[in-house]
Amino acid sequence: MSGHLLEVEGLAKHYPVRKGLLIPKTIGTVKAVDGVSFHLDRGETLALVGESGCGKSTTARLVLKLIDPSQGSVRFEGVDITDMHGTPLRQLRRRMQIVFQDPFASLNPRMNVGDILAEPLIVHGIGDAASRQARVAELLGLVGLAPYHAARFPHEFSGGQRQRIGIARALAVEPRLVVCDEPVSALDVSIQAQVVNLLKDLQARLGLSYLFIAHDLAVVKHMADRVAVMYLGRIVEIAAKDALFAAPMHPYTRTLLAAIPRPDPHRKLARTVPGGDMPSPLNPPTGCHFHTRCSFATDACRSETPTLREVVPGHRVACHHAETLPPYSAAEGVHAATPVAARRLALYAERRAKAEAVAG
Repeated sequence: MSGHLLEVEGLAKHYPVRKGLLIPKTIGTVKAVDGVSFHLDRGETLALVGESGCGKSTTARLVLKLIDPSQGSVRFEGVDITDMHGTPLRQLRRRMQIVFQDPFASLNPRMNVGDILAEPLIVHGIGDAASRQARVAELLGLVGLAPYHAARFPHEFSGGQRQRIGIARALAVEPRLVVCDEPVSALDVSIQAQVVNLLKDLQARLGLSYLFIAHDLAVVKHMADRVAVMYLGRIVEIAAKDALFAAPMHPYTRTLLAAIPRPDPHRKLARTVPGGDMPSPLNPPTGCHFHTRCSFATDACRSETPTLREVVPGHRVACHHAETLPPYSAAEGVHAATPVAARRLALYAERRAKAEAVAG
């Protein structure tokens, strides 16, 4: 049995594009996900990042078997679940849950919070009415809400509170894997920090594994252990968080890091901005998909598809020129904090350490 909690190999999802009403004719294929491979260990957070439309959410739904793949395989706890359906799949869902992006749309407005949190327990036949009521109160406390909130409806909560309810619902059946599909993108920045810190605290307490989907690299840097960068349905780079932020090896990753806002309005930066928009997955470029926007592209990039290969231990890149790219400069990516920001960060860390010491 493999030591990985989750293994994805060559996963793909292709959607046929048809024309005609009476006699439909397939005129093309949208390659939403195209040969994605990665693994996730127990207690680890793997972040999937990339531009909107690159296939992150589709990958998550394939992993959870919410949609069936066109090809490839998914193994969970050493068991191949690619073709699993019916009762075995329902039993599997106890160990795999999701937190959706929109905390309001994902909650039934006709149900109060107590019923929303009890529903997964009823579906899986867990406990009786009394034990389910106790579990609902426990879940609310786990995410920082009070037992009396169980009688309220979703519209009576703020966005951050609704997302906490969504997290509580995902935890109701004690899963091993939680897929977080951009769980903070619809929230204010201050509320984002609360939800991200809640997710990290729950992971430490419950031993959860997260597949964390996001396009905000500042959140990813705080949340992830490893990062996989997706572009047009493919993973172009995957590495440990610190290694990827310190020395990205793919031009697209460098572009994403260069787009992170800086806290110093007086500091002028040389931005690496790709030309044009992301190509259509209906008609992706040949070779490396990024070559149409890459300043380092050569003829090999236009004609040969790069494989995701290990350039240094634990750091895999799908680029023909990963070893020969100019050294990554701090001027392109994440800068050290300014003196004022550094003092604030140090003060925050000191206060948090004192609070944890008192709590411990």
